[in-house]
Amino acid sequence: MAPAPPPSPATPSPLVPHDAASTYGDGALPSPTPLTDAELTALLVLLTAARPRIGTVVVGHSRDAASRASAAAFVAAWSAAEERTVLATVDWPETAASWLRPANRFAAWEPDAWVVAAAPLGWAQMSRRLRQDTTWDPARTYGFAALGDSRLPALAGAAALQGMRGVTADGGVWTIDRGWLVRHLPPPASDAP
Repeated sequence: MAPAPPPSPATPSPLVPHDAASTYGDGALPSPTPLTDAELTALLVLLTAARPRIGTVVVGHSRDAASRASAAAFVAAWSAAEERTVLATVDWPETAASWLRPANRFAAWEPDAWVVAAAPLGWAQMSRRLRQDTTWDPARTYGFAALGDSRLPALAGAAALQGMRGVTADGGVWTIDRGWLVRHLPPPASDAP
């Protein structure tokens, strides 16, 4: 009788390591703040300027009040225009055992883009789970100002957020490239839409 094959290596946990999560979990990362008009306008401009054209989105948010309000304001603004559809809105907790259930709901659709309003630590956990277990693409993901923190790519892992972009509260833009968060200044007031 042939010997049993060796057990396959366990898939590493997608969760942020406990020591890193505890370092960033006690107020070290900023909490989401109320949405600004410049932030919402910049996000809508970023999405409508994207090529290929974005028509459908899935919106995700953490359960804090600012993220819920930001997501709701975005859904209302996006849905107000013809040929724009919000396929689903998904929320998640800041702490969870695995994030698998919300990650599967978030990635179940095939939108043109995903839009995220969340606290950084919860989004780091979600994005790690999304990268490991779904077909979600960070390069088709757009975030609000709270996610424009330079510690987020390090916490989530450089590859987990490659290509994600978003906006700042003053209407600027940020992108994640090779583990770095790069901020771009907002346009001068005369150039703003």
